[in-house]
Amino acid sequence: MRVSFHPDYRVDLGPTHPFPMGKYPLLHALLLERGLIRPQDVMEPVEAPREMLERVHDAAYLAKLETGSLSAAEVRQLGLRWSQRLWRRSRLAAYGTYLAAGAALEDGIAANLAGGTHHAYPDHGEGFCVLNDVAIAIEALRAQGIAQRFVIVDLDVHQGNGTAAIYGRDPQVYTLSLHGARNYPARKEASTHDVALEDGAGDEAYLEALGGALRQALGEARADLVFYLAGVDVVAGDRYGRLALSVDGLRARERLVLGAVRAAGCPLAIVLAGGYAGTPLATAMLHAEVFEAAAEQASGGRATLWAATVSGSEPG
Repeated sequence: MRVSFHPDYRVDLGPTHPFPMGKYPLLHALLLERGLIRPQDVMEPVEAPREMLERVHDAAYLAKLETGSLSAAEVRQLGLRWSQRLWRRSRLAAYGTYLAAGAALEDGIAANLAGGTHHAYPDHGEGFCVLNDVAIAIEALRAQGIAQRFVIVDLDVHQGNGTAAIYGRDPQVYTLSLHGARNYPARKEASTHDVALEDGAGDEAYLEALGGALRQALGEARADLVFYLAGVDVVAGDRYGRLALSVDGLRARERLVLGAVRAAGCPLAIVLAGGYAGTPLATAMLHAEVFEAAAEQASGGRATLWAATVSGSEPG
């Protein structure tokens, strides 16, 4: 399984900042240690070029990011202090998602060990999200004529408001968001299909809601590629989550998503999205569950089905 990773995915935000930047190198190390990826599977991204970013983001917003001229209010909304390293990191992660999408179309499955910054709008960032990496990847693939129809399965506990706003009127991008009803953002956008869960929802309620929504999305969209935002802030005890999935419930979720996408015959690009467990290591260990599930699926004969998909079979 090919993955995108760069050491500069991690930026020092200071000891008191709540965003766990350390999870990125820790996850990379965990996956290598467990044999879930090999060194030769790692794709190192470059910084996404301006032309790629401008297919999604306004030129004025990009100019502010490039020059560090965000207003104090814009910095507060973003939740991250601007730095040249943050600007570089955001472009690296966006290109990493693009690389993962291309690898998924070739191999059937791939991942970016970052990404899922779904709160970024064309003209501003918010909620720790600078650039909308999935939208950037989609528009690059469309411009190159590589793929045209997409499903975004967003299972971060927070609604992907930026992504929903970008694709709200686009019939070729199906956005599915399963999120906390009373969690951030206070004002939700309209996804193609929103499933809002009450605080404290556990394994049974979550998996039941997801199963039906996932079948509907994959059946209706007839996608060339699925992006999966595999947020782990749904697990009980997450600092910002307010849901109550167990670790076993998370594992069941990953098997459910990967199995449904496999059954639909769609290539799959995985990105991390959010997670705020007690430590960056604990967060990285939760993120590793989707890679464990992918390894299980691979041993069950995934390659044959996905080889047929990549060679031209129409997805279901």
